[in-house]
Amino acid sequence: MKTKKNLIIALSIVLLGVVTLVVVLSRSRNHTFKQDFQIEAAGYPGAVSKIFMADKENHQVLLSSENDSLWLVDGKYPASEPMIELLLQTLSDMRIRSQVSSAAAENVTKQLAAKSVKVEVYYKDYRINWFNGKLRLFLYTNRSVIYVGHDTQDNMATYMYREGDKYPYVINIPGFRGCLSPRFVVDHYAWRSHSIVSLPVQQIAKVELQIPSKPEESFSVERAGDGFVFNMLNPPQRVEGFDTARVAQLLSSFVNLNFDEFAKAVPKIELDTTFSGAPRTILTVTDVNGNARTLKTYIKYTNPDDLRSMPDTSMYEVFDINRLYAILDNKDTVLIQYYIFDNILQPASFFLGLEHSYFAR
Repeated sequence: MKTKKNLIIALSIVLLGVVTLVVVLSRSRNHTFKQDFQIEAAGYPGAVSKIFMADKENHQVLLSSENDSLWLVDGKYPASEPMIELLLQTLSDMRIRSQVSSAAAENVTKQLAAKSVKVEVYYKDYRINWFNGKLRLFLYTNRSVIYVGHDTQDNMATYMYREGDKYPYVINIPGFRGCLSPRFVVDHYAWRSHSIVSLPVQQIAKVELQIPSKPEESFSVERAGDGFVFNMLNPPQRVEGFDTARVAQLLSSFVNLNFDEFAKAVPKIELDTTFSGAPRTILTVTDVNGNARTLKTYIKYTNPDDLRSMPDTSMYEVFDINRLYAILDNKDTVLIQYYIFDNILQPASFFLGLEHSYFAR
């Protein structure tokens, strides 16, 4: 009985010693930029769960991880994977090049206070993480806050201040020639995904293209067992003998179909003219689970002011020959490239081998 009591006392002392050691180390450890912003802070990928950024002009953006492969912008829009990967890699790789001298610290601090981006990084961490991650205990969500300021004169580093530190730092990525401030942009659209459809052929149930100006050329390609059938929409009828190579090329176009950019500043004259009429085409892609995406396309003019003076706006010279407008799911106005969509926005006759020219722009 006495032996059991002594064992309990000994274990209690050991536990108390471990807790005391954790507290002492957490208070006295020498923080470095590498320790605070390493992605694998908890010893595994996906440690960062949320990043909030805000600038001095009240612009802000929230990036949050829903799972290992999906990040959201402001909790509702899919994020751009390349942008997220670059940001996470930056947080993992950036290091202290030097500490701002005490003589320059006051001036740099004032500049950071006047113009900087506040970055809050939330990530999983362990209060005990010893022996290169072999001993890890007490998982919790850690938070680091930095202020990303202006770039150095050589454009090879960026001034940053970490909350809790006495002085700002000059931060860079060893081996990278460039500054880091552009990677912390506070722009809702900059972080959103440009993906329209990302479906392998096996996941496509139906592709429909309506051409309001030529309803007789509207069609759909619909899954039938392991293959697809070709249907005319006006009047509805199934067509045999379609060009299987062209239809296969059409279906394979949706594996990774993206738009070029968000159209954030559409000229008013185009809002009053271009978007007031019927769309050029209406493309709808439906997957096997019934999820559909719709893309309505509209002509983009090279110089919108020409619309006021041109008696015939169908003249080729006033068209933008590289890009056109599109409205995605009746929400976002975007720009797409003819180069990408030339094989998609074709009339039915093209897929029936009756017309070999591209869809008239």
